[in-house]
Amino acid sequence: MPVYHYRCHTCGTEFDVLHSFEAALPECPECESEEVKRLIVSAPLIARGAETHAGDGRRATKEQLRAKWAEETPKLRKKMRDKLGEDVVQRLPTLNMDQD
Repeated sequence: MPVYHYRCHTCGTEFDVLHSFEAALPECPECESEEVKRLIVSAPLIARGAETHAGDGRRATKEQLRAKWAEETPKLRKKMRDKLGEDVVQRLPTLNMDQD
């Protein structure tokens, strides 16, 4: 069963509860109020496009991101050239990676 994170509207207490998806909202453990809201504290990471992440995928440095961009851009441009043709790819805008 998943752990759900909640915040009480009455007293502001944040708490975690282990229960099924279909279970009713729990009461606040501090004030016993039923006015609680489920919080989203993290979301699953879905990688699309590049198969590997720069750094650990979440805390990559600017240098790691630039290196990953430099690695992936030629691959993407080649795929686009193969599918759309050289004339279309030449008209695409580019990002200036020299500026912060």
